[in-house]
Amino acid sequence: MSERDEGRVTTLVVMPECRISIVRRRLLRGGLLASGWLLLPTAYVAVGKPALALPPAPPPASLPKSPPTDRVTSARLWPSEEYTRLVIETSRLPTFRMTQLQEPYRLVLDIENIEMSPGLEALPTLLQHSDPYILGIRLGQRDAHVLRLVLDLKDRVDPKLFTLKPVAQFGYRLVLDLYPVERRDPLLMLVKEFENDDNVSALEQKYADDEALLALVREYEKRDTKSKTADKTGGKTDAVHPKTPPPIPEKSPNTGGKKPPPSKTPTKPPTKPRPIIVMLDPGHGGEDSGAIGRRRTMEKNVVLSIARRVKKLIDAEPNMRAVLTRDGDFFVPLHQRVEKARRVQADLMVSIHADAFTNIRARGSSVFALSERGATSAAARWLAQKENNADLVGGMDINSKDVAVTRTLLDLSQSAQINDSLKVGSMVLTALGTHNALHKGEVEQAGFAVLKAPDIPSILVETAFISNPEEEVKLNDPKQQQRFAESIAGGIKRYFASHPPLTRA
Repeated sequence: MSERDEGRVTTLVVMPECRISIVRRRLLRGGLLASGWLLLPTAYVAVGKPALALPPAPPPASLPKSPPTDRVTSARLWPSEEYTRLVIETSRLPTFRMTQLQEPYRLVLDIENIEMSPGLEALPTLLQHSDPYILGIRLGQRDAHVLRLVLDLKDRVDPKLFTLKPVAQFGYRLVLDLYPVERRDPLLMLVKEFENDDNVSALEQKYADDEALLALVREYEKRDTKSKTADKTGGKTDAVHPKTPPPIPEKSPNTGGKKPPPSKTPTKPPTKPRPIIVMLDPGHGGEDSGAIGRRRTMEKNVVLSIARRVKKLIDAEPNMRAVLTRDGDFFVPLHQRVEKARRVQADLMVSIHADAFTNIRARGSSVFALSERGATSAAARWLAQKENNADLVGGMDINSKDVAVTRTLLDLSQSAQINDSLKVGSMVLTALGTHNALHKGEVEQAGFAVLKAPDIPSILVETAFISNPEEEVKLNDPKQQQRFAESIAGGIKRYFASHPPLTRA
């Protein structure tokens, strides 16, 4: 220490993580101690007594906070002729914006604060060539915080976009439904089925009381007759109705004042009895798999297979036709299932399911009808609540305008419908008992939403317990599925043999 430094003691305290270079030490010794804190922003310096702390370094310029990013847990695609559904599942409620573009037709979906994930990247690989509405799927980042999803469309669509809250095994879901601009009419589809067996006139008799439906049937029949005539004549109608001069009336023979014998007027052919329409409703579908067995058997798949077999058996009967609420793996809300049955003025609705319970020993077939006074048992009440939750799991837009109207309609008095439902349910249950054990020997009742058509007898058939290992094997076996179908169809035919629709109360 030099002489000029005598009598002046400088104490330097440096934090362990700070290192002071030799240059800085020399600057300090040169009398720059007063500004030393500028050179050592992280050091604490004390001069004399007491030791003083240096002012803290000014904080760096604050950066804008980026919004929290969400992650897509999975993405699913459910194509069908009726509509195609795209589901994007996230851990938080997403913020989104949709834009429709033309020439070519596209849908652009921007989702904020979503980062790319393997589940989302795999979405284009889920697209099937047979999808009626989607041609291609493209993904990319529009900017740092917005993910863009572009759907290239095959034609113009009517899109419905909504979100669903977490339920069952699902998190938040962003749902995009692509409907055709002109919705599929179940009545028109039914008319096309009758076209092949020349039974459209019978349909006219069935819908004689409904002018709108009758006009649709007649319009189809008229259009179909014109197309058949054009096919036979190569498109030339003059060959069928040539322009010929009016015939010259012949002189009547002299009968000597006697009256000629009366001409025989052609008699009309006997009118065919109106067809019996049965609406078959395979439960669940799409996002809603229904009950799942220990072998991972899904209820939605086995009941669709059985329903298709029942339809084939009913269609083979003269003057009977069956219609399916769904003929593929897609979800149909409960109120729309009832609407489809009422649209074709079905004479009977049969909803087909597979039962499940926590006890794997539970077994047997069951048949249920609607109850206006509560369930006939605690098990029936539990089952009805489980089946009625299908709209939450399958994904229905509860803000849709027609939902409240439909629910009001379905709350009408249904005592007459219930009486007929109990009759047909008893016959179907008896038929099921010839093939499988019965869980209960009588038709049970509960408040099933799908059975609430006020003017159509409706039953719900639980074919077997998918939660029972033995009955799960049965439900997977095509031969056993056929026997279940024969039992259901047999009970239906026996009911209409003794209760024709025209005489039914």
